[in-house]
Amino acid sequence: MLLRPVHDSAADTSAVRAIDAAAFGKPLEGREAARADVRTRRLAAADQPGCWFAEEDGAALGVALSLKREGLWGLALLAVRPEGQGQGLGRTLLDHALSYAHGCLRGMIVASEDPRAARRYHAAGFRLHPTMALSGRVDRTGLPATGGIPVHLGDATHFDLLDSVDRRSRGAAHGEDHLALLRTSDELLVADTLGGSGYCYRLGGRVMLLAATSRRVATALLTETLARIPDVETADVRSATAEQDWAVDVAMAAGLTAATRGYLALRGMKPPTHYLPSGAYL
Repeated sequence: MLLRPVHDSAADTSAVRAIDAAAFGKPLEGREAARADVRTRRLAAADQPGCWFAEEDGAALGVALSLKREGLWGLALLAVRPEGQGQGLGRTLLDHALSYAHGCLRGMIVASEDPRAARRYHAAGFRLHPTMALSGRVDRTGLPATGGIPVHLGDATHFDLLDSVDRRSRGAAHGEDHLALLRTSDELLVADTLGGSGYCYRLGGRVMLLAATSRRVATALLTETLARIPDVETADVRSATAEQDWAVDVAMAAGLTAATRGYLALRGMKPPTHYLPSGAYL
């Protein structure tokens, strides 16, 4: 087995997507494939010491993509092809990605329900917090009021505000990850009032990332985001821990159905309260 860095190239981006599809049994298509490619190239360019392939006879069997932002390390992807599983590739890839976390006080992983991955994360010092996924058609008649908090469309001129919200909600700014998120989302919604600030990225029916400095602002942002989902789309709110009961309240009022799905794995930090993480950029 050979480990090599993931490069910011079309060939490596395609290889990452192929491993992802084989490992999780779901080929990425359309906008999901484009979004994954943007993530891969962003992290390969900005965080190459944390991005690795595991190869055998010249074929890439596994991949780990990780990032480091202001003292926060995050794992964006850990995937191994079925023919490479059970050989320790996942553990080796995770160990190399974790070496990039040197100097980071905090760590975050949006983890699947795979028990092998959960054991690896737990052994690496991460606490596993079960998460909920809420999905379904939005019943707008059940949505709560936004509490008088104005929510409006945002753009790149708001990135400084977004980074400030990030630091207060998860302890580290996303920085230029916001540009990648903006490129791969349908819209960015922003709230900025004397009582708090926040933002939310939406792609189709999916809430890609939500961060706020208060419960009221988080509730208003999720309410407005669900209200703006097109009728043809299914709403998809992911990675809500027990601390995000405000998100469950809004989603249930909108007629969404809750199910348990995976974990939010954290090291050196408590679950953020007014935050729904991005799987790609944490």
